[in-house]
Amino acid sequence: MLTTPQLKTPQLTTMPRELRVGIDVGGHVHAVAVGLSDGALLDEFEVPHGKLGFEAFFSRIESHAARHGVAVAVAMEGYNGHARPLDTLVQARAWRLFNINNLKLARFKEIFPGAAKTDPLDARKALELFQLRDHLPLAKGVLQEVPVVARENAILKRLSRRRRCLVEDRGRLSSSMQSDLRAVAPGLLEITGDAANLWFLRFLTSVRGLERLARRRPASLRKIPGVGVKYAAAIMAWQSCAQFSHEVSYVGDMIQEDAAAILALGRRIKALDADIARLSESSAMARRLISIPGFGPTCAAELAGEIGAIERFAAEASLALYLGMAPLDNSSGKFRSSKVPRHVNKRAKAAMMTAVDRHRKGAPQSQRYYEKKRAMGKTHNQAIRALGRHLCRVIFKMITTDQPYRIKP
Repeated sequence: MLTTPQLKTPQLTTMPRELRVGIDVGGHVHAVAVGLSDGALLDEFEVPHGKLGFEAFFSRIESHAARHGVAVAVAMEGYNGHARPLDTLVQARAWRLFNINNLKLARFKEIFPGAAKTDPLDARKALELFQLRDHLPLAKGVLQEVPVVARENAILKRLSRRRRCLVEDRGRLSSSMQSDLRAVAPGLLEITGDAANLWFLRFLTSVRGLERLARRRPASLRKIPGVGVKYAAAIMAWQSCAQFSHEVSYVGDMIQEDAAAILALGRRIKALDADIARLSESSAMARRLISIPGFGPTCAAELAGEIGAIERFAAEASLALYLGMAPLDNSSGKFRSSKVPRHVNKRAKAAMMTAVDRHRKGAPQSQRYYEKKRAMGKTHNQAIRALGRHLCRVIFKMITTDQPYRIKP
């Protein structure tokens, strides 16, 4: 009697059961879906963004965890954005926290569309993707576990972002003021090469009324901080042929208000720089970055704040992608091109581009590599990114091994 050979069923690696929580983060209300890692859906509810809502959320999740005797893992969109402070409260309970990639979640919802779109349905889709993580290797890249960030780096992130906002505000005001100056007081802007010069701003705000600047005496001019003999002579040369348009009666006050605001922003930025420099001394990551030639305290602090924890990245290639130093291939047939990835941290990329450009001017080996890329036909930004790609390897090694930057003899 012939018997059919029995095929062996491949044994799947069993993962420990876990309570999975998917959160669709909203501005005022968060939608929550709760299930087990084996695919079961246990609960769905909404919580308001506030103390009572957070207390209700944790009470309900802890009840489910105790009933099933499992650990808790939470996945949410918008980590460190609208989710604050719910994300930090989750980590304070030692629960695993995952950040859902918004772009990849959108693609997942396109492949497995729902009948409608609501916040509760979006939370359920986030939970389904979370539950697939153990069974579909590609799903692991969609959810990134969020490590606990050192307090110094978390503060540096907020301070550096605040500083960037103030710098952008100052630039916007300066541009507007220069445009108004050309229209209201022709020739006044030409006495300085930069309207953001402190002595020029102090001169603009030294009297009430823009027209009175044309009548300031040499002795009064030299009392303005930063205005010496050279600049006083330039101002007096302008005074001899000063002219104002008919708008000076109402636009002149706006110009002086903008100049005063620019001065105030400069003082706030300077105070932030002092706080950032002081805090960088207690951040291990910032200290390592500052040891790289050209990486000043501001850029190093901004990079340390945006990176947060190096454990976020499985390899140096992931760090390079995050910092915008690794463009992706975008080729087809004989066509060869590249594209900028959409998962770049724009603030970190801007800080990295500035730091790398300064670095190559102080490191001969890096300058030679930059010149080699330029000779190959690369643009300035392309050559800087190519050099930055190499530096990402160095930075990843420095931070993971806690070593300072060293130049090979």
